[in-house]
Amino acid sequence: MELPVIDLKEYLAVLNGDPSTEKPGPEVIGLCKEVSRVLRETGALLVKDPRCTVEDNDRFIDMMEKYFERPVDFKRQQERPALHYQVGVTPEGVEVPRSLVDGEMQEKLKAMPKEFQPATPEGPDRKWRYMWRVGPRPSNTRFQELNSEPVIPEGFPDWKDTMDSWGYKMIAAIEVVAEMAAIGFGLPKDAFNSLMKQGPHLLAPTGSDLRRYGQESTVFAGYHYDLNFLTIHGRSRFPGLNIWLRNGQKVEVKVPIGCLLIQTGKQIEWLTAGDCIAGMHEVVVTDRTIEAINRATEQNRSLWRVSSTLFSHIASDAVLKPLGHFAESSLASKYPSMCAGEFVEQELAAINLKGNKGEP
Repeated sequence: MELPVIDLKEYLAVLNGDPSTEKPGPEVIGLCKEVSRVLRETGALLVKDPRCTVEDNDRFIDMMEKYFERPVDFKRQQERPALHYQVGVTPEGVEVPRSLVDGEMQEKLKAMPKEFQPATPEGPDRKWRYMWRVGPRPSNTRFQELNSEPVIPEGFPDWKDTMDSWGYKMIAAIEVVAEMAAIGFGLPKDAFNSLMKQGPHLLAPTGSDLRRYGQESTVFAGYHYDLNFLTIHGRSRFPGLNIWLRNGQKVEVKVPIGCLLIQTGKQIEWLTAGDCIAGMHEVVVTDRTIEAINRATEQNRSLWRVSSTLFSHIASDAVLKPLGHFAESSLASKYPSMCAGEFVEQELAAINLKGNKGEP
């Protein structure tokens, strides 16, 4: 199955023509309903945003390849375990896939048809990650450690400009998709975006060493969902991402050149009372990954697989609860009201990212 591509150009034209427009035309409403339908049924969406160019993505990946190629001792200088690894670098072997620690999830995996089962990780993920805060943070918050200042490695003079430029473009794309999804779900168009203001959004590229771990079936990110609102990625130079549709079907994602991939996280599931569920996914070395490794080796290019990933979040002090008509859903009781920051801390504790704070 190929995921459909939604071109944001038409909706952006409406925004640019009259940002105060409350009632988009029927064609635009139809496009919004398509966005919400695809998110509901697949947990993933391919979009084309004219503001996010191939050159932007390449500039970002080029810099991150140079960073991840630096020695381990250098990279660990940017490690901040006391802040839940929510800024700076997270070394490989820290992030634990949900499928290793969630007994209920493990039972569901065993019940899956064999051809749809995820790869079985041997332990924590074999990937590095860099967390970079994007956008303004609240001056007064109960969750200060989730809104800490970014960490800048030495020797990368363009670091802040490159990270901020790509991060803000990705957030801009998310905001348009969030507005379209809200309309498609029958909510006020600012239903999601109003809750995202001053959220702890994270540009969080991963780095996986294909020279060291380039064997077929190696798991870089075990089967899991994202705890945030919506996740967005630029196109990686090495394939390997698998997603699971709502019907349980496993699909290898192919992101066309110039497109962005958006995935649903747990926070949008909360806000829609499960009408739109968090998408499950994994990153594994496949035969297509190995083909890309061979091409990169022939061309003397980097063998670090970089994902240009951004996690958009609901603001830490905002309340997570089913919105609008979703509050009347029969499943609404499964999604009790709580601060988004409290929810994030619970999720981080479950996947071993509480660092030196003494939490589980």
